[in-house]
Amino acid sequence: MQQAEIGIIGGSGLYSMPGLTNVQEVTVSTPFGEPSDAFVLGTLEGRKVAFLARHGRGHRILPSELNFRANIYALKDLGVERIFSVSAVGSLKEEHKPTDFVVPDQFIDRTFHRISTFFGHGIVAHVGFGDPVCEEVAAAVVQSCKDIGVVGKSGGTYVCMEGPQFSTKAESNLYRSWGADVIGMTNLQEAKLAREAEICYATMAMVTDYDCWHSEHESVTVEQVIKVLNTNAENAAKVVRQAIALIPKERKCKCGSALQFALLTDPTKIPAATRQKLALLLDKYLNKTQEGKA
Repeated sequence: MQQAEIGIIGGSGLYSMPGLTNVQEVTVSTPFGEPSDAFVLGTLEGRKVAFLARHGRGHRILPSELNFRANIYALKDLGVERIFSVSAVGSLKEEHKPTDFVVPDQFIDRTFHRISTFFGHGIVAHVGFGDPVCEEVAAAVVQSCKDIGVVGKSGGTYVCMEGPQFSTKAESNLYRSWGADVIGMTNLQEAKLAREAEICYATMAMVTDYDCWHSEHESVTVEQVIKVLNTNAENAAKVVRQAIALIPKERKCKCGSALQFALLTDPTKIPAATRQKLALLLDKYLNKTQEGKA
């Protein structure tokens, strides 16, 4: 039984989802370890929703310590088909001001210590990632920003850095020279794993600061970020709620079949333990292959 159809991953500042009814907490165990926290299940705008505080309630987990695989796998196991990911970011362009929202459609990976695939250990798969964000989910977020009256900008590039330190000025200016729009520490791994899990994914990047490149603003501090986060979190909850109301129930995108032509390994060569570990992702394809040979 599907326990949720839409997942919300709350980033810095968004640790709960106002407006949920029929609320219950569910702990999900996965073959990849424990997720960041218990999932809060409920109904929002008539849709079954699962909310996860990315860094754990109380903000206990560093970006580099996040178990991205467990978080995404658990959402898949709950039945989630779409993810709205809320993330605090720094701005790399003058036009993206603190309290603005950006809905990026591209990512640049500047992380070094993270696992961002479910595959390996005897099975090889390469999903398409040229367009890493689901257009349907992103469009719902952008339209919701307009409806709510929040500045929400469509498109742009999110630089995902390792952290937990903020950027040096040299790094910040390098990313600006690349034409990047915002910088954060979490969303790329989520996007990659969501694609492998055939879940639609989009980021709502909440701008809190100008990173450290802006000559008229002091280098970013946690104190500065928190001041903006309070405003951003309130707006984010409103936008997510409206986006859930807007998103059609039927998926018409290609996210739900991302693995169809991605598997390279001969099914007969996949180790039994790996096959079992990834059954949630692969059964729809491998069972068909076995039936075809029967």
